[in-house]
Amino acid sequence: MMKGVFTALVTPFNTDGSIDLGAYRDLITYQIESGIDGLVPVGTTGESPTLEPDEKELLIKTAVELANGKIPVIAGTGCNNTKHAVESTKIAKALGADMSLQVAPYYNKPTNEGLYRHFITIAEESGLPSVLYNVPGRSAINMGVTLLLRLAEHPLIVALKEACGVMSQIQTILHKRPEGFSILSGDDSLTLPMMVCGGDGIISVASNMFPKEMVEMTHAMLHKDMVKALEIHNKLYPFFVNEFIEANPVPIKTYMAQKGMIGETVRLPLCNLLPENRQTLLSTFN
Repeated sequence: MMKGVFTALVTPFNTDGSIDLGAYRDLITYQIESGIDGLVPVGTTGESPTLEPDEKELLIKTAVELANGKIPVIAGTGCNNTKHAVESTKIAKALGADMSLQVAPYYNKPTNEGLYRHFITIAEESGLPSVLYNVPGRSAINMGVTLLLRLAEHPLIVALKEACGVMSQIQTILHKRPEGFSILSGDDSLTLPMMVCGGDGIISVASNMFPKEMVEMTHAMLHKDMVKALEIHNKLYPFFVNEFIEANPVPIKTYMAQKGMIGETVRLPLCNLLPENRQTLLSTFN
């Protein structure tokens, strides 16, 4: 099972918009040295909608190379075109990824049966284990309990990144999921509540900046040390809020740039934070 914290990696860019591979490699090394449980390149936090196919391959390949089999790499290969998602997932598998992250198809708004066939087709045709990603705020679709439990029965669908934000739905899935199926938060602020209810960890944005703290918090919960986990959660909670003051990953990249970790550049249609939001974000721990 997937347990702990898996970092949804940002993609550092140079000022001309090209990938800053050196900063990306340094970020991954920092993550591994901090004890992170897995890497998730080329997701929403990695600005996947604006990445070219060859750039995605480079980012996945680099993550696999640096992970060196010590921790899993879950490549973001989801798409609202099933054929393209299959092709991207096959490439990720060939590059050495351990799993793929499959977002609910955005814009198309398929039925539950369409969603089921989409995810099953990707898993079976690629042969790579899938982590489902339920994020209604971006995809305009909420994958309900019945659908998720049906998908969870497939041996190649191994986990769910849940970002619906509805604890009643999350608790029902946690109570009814099949043995061995992991449930991970897709929202840093809900990591602790979800783990209290039996969740297994988080695919995290905040861990780009705070990997050690996120590891300590999730591992404390896995060892039933609620006091320690709550202490870390309360300390980081202001950041959990402010990291979404505008569209992800603009705030996290802004904060990391201020700390000298990466450049602040994002690709259009994303753009730099509004001045008042920038001030709020950067004063989080001042």
